[in-house]
Amino acid sequence: MEAICMKINRIIPEDSQFTARLSSIALKPKKLYYYGKMPESDERFKEVESRYIFEGRGRPKTVAVVGARKCTDYGRDQAYKIAFELAKQGVVIVSGLAFGIDSVAHRAALDAGGITVAVLGTPIDQIYPTCHRGLAQEIIEKDGLIMSEYPEWKEVLKNEKMTKILQSQSGRKSAFLLRNRLISGLSDIVVIVESDLRSGSLNTAHHAFEQSNLVYAVPGDVTRMSSRGCNRLLGRGAVAFSETEEILLDLGINSKKVISKKTKELKGDTKNETLILEKLGEGVSDGEEILERILKSGIMMNVSEFTTTVFDLQIKGRIKAMGGNRWLLVN
Repeated sequence: MEAICMKINRIIPEDSQFTARLSSIALKPKKLYYYGKMPESDERFKEVESRYIFEGRGRPKTVAVVGARKCTDYGRDQAYKIAFELAKQGVVIVSGLAFGIDSVAHRAALDAGGITVAVLGTPIDQIYPTCHRGLAQEIIEKDGLIMSEYPEWKEVLKNEKMTKILQSQSGRKSAFLLRNRLISGLSDIVVIVESDLRSGSLNTAHHAFEQSNLVYAVPGDVTRMSSRGCNRLLGRGAVAFSETEEILLDLGINSKKVISKKTKELKGDTKNETLILEKLGEGVSDGEEILERILKSGIMMNVSEFTTTVFDLQIKGRIKAMGGNRWLLVN
């Protein structure tokens, strides 16, 4: 595991409007350690009564998007679409920096020009997995937050009990599960995108239910192992996800009136380039779906034209390939 060479900030939950609600959850964290900056107040909600009296008005709306590490293309596409569209409307995206759905959610929020928060299950200076160190750095550089309830490793070593926990396999697993209460605790709504019956994301949903948070689950193929957790949640009080607009309405946001300040104009050098960039800007990443939406709008573009245009956009550095005919905007 690798460290990030930046100043580590230390607070108790009550010190910040963004983290104040963690003071009321079960197993309240004694301290929080973080890189980056706390999300700023959202002017849209200055006049709206806060969920908790002690956190003040104007706290930004937050949604956790979590799910399977070994996700399918379907799960990856859904997570990206959900996080992108929410972040584009000024919603802070919270997740755990893990492989699979978590990292997709962080990436989508960044691509939308939004704010994302990663909650670690490791000491604050031990980014895990190490291959996500670059993603963590980008989150910080783009006004996001990397947070943990564990101090830097040298401080952990001064606490014999904490050291034993974090050095044992069972202890590390427990730390990641405990981390999930912070992910749900920071969020107004939790969205589960793909989960097996023994997935950590079900643990996050459990904490969310305990904290009286609204839980959405993305329905999946009943024959897939990766869908069993979400499908079970739907029978236990979770809301079936169908479109992002529903989540926005639950947050009190009218998406038709809100446009992210950071979203830049998506204009290409040709009409076809602009069409493809606009669809990507709407959160659509699948090539077939992009072409289908363009054709449904009454504009003619054949597969050859689409492929050539996508290649040109790659060469110009406007988009990059995610694999499986999925594409990503490059900011």
